[in-house]
Amino acid sequence: MKAKLFLLTAVFTVFFTYFSYTVAKERWQKIDFDTTVKLQDHISRRFDGIFSYFSLLGSAEVTVGFCMILATLALIRGRWLAILGWLMIVPASMGEVFGKLVVFHPGPPLFFHRSVLPTNLPTFYIHTNFSYPSGHMTRTIFIITVFVVILVFSSKKSLFRLTVLSSLVLLAFLMGLTRVYLGEHWLSDVLGGGLLGAAVGFLASVLILRKQKV
Repeated sequence: MKAKLFLLTAVFTVFFTYFSYTVAKERWQKIDFDTTVKLQDHISRRFDGIFSYFSLLGSAEVTVGFCMILATLALIRGRWLAILGWLMIVPASMGEVFGKLVVFHPGPPLFFHRSVLPTNLPTFYIHTNFSYPSGHMTRTIFIITVFVVILVFSSKKSLFRLTVLSSLVLLAFLMGLTRVYLGEHWLSDVLGGGLLGAAVGFLASVLILRKQKV
C-alpha cells in the first residue's frame, strides 16, 4: 500500500504543477469570474454569516493547531513517524505561501468580498500579493486526505466508512464553496489548494499509518 500512496503523491504533485502553470498563464480568468458571479447571484446573502464562521474551520489557527494536537498524541504514544506526518501540514502551508508569492494571480476584487468576520486573527491580516493557491483548501484537504486514507486502510465497517467518507467529502465541498462565495478566492485557487493538500496529505499518510497497515 505504501507504493500506492507514493504514486498518488507523485500524481497529485504533477497535477498541481501543471494546474499551477495554467493558472499562471491566466487560462482560468473567465471561469473564475463567471463562477464567483453565479454563486453570489444564486446564494442568498443571509448565508454570509454562516459561511464566514464555517470558514474558520480551515483557518491556519484551527487546522495547524489540530495537527499539532494529533502530533502531540502521537508523541505520547511513541509513534515518531506519525509525528512527522502530522507536522507536514507546515511544509504544505509553506508551499501555499510560496505559490502566492510567485504565481501572478490577483485575488477577487473588494466588491466580491462578503465575509463578516472581524480581522483580528493572523490568518486575516497577513496577506501576500496574490491568491493562488487557497490556504484554507490546502490545509483542509491535507487533513481530509489523511483521514480518508486511514479510514480506507483501517475500517472494515462499510456503513461507518461510507458515513464518514460522505461527511469528509461534504466538508471539502463546503469549504471550497465558502472560499469562492465569500469572494476570498477564485475557483482556480480552491482547486489548486485541493491538489496541493492532497499531494502532501498522501505523503503524510505513509508516515501516519501504522506500519502493518501500510
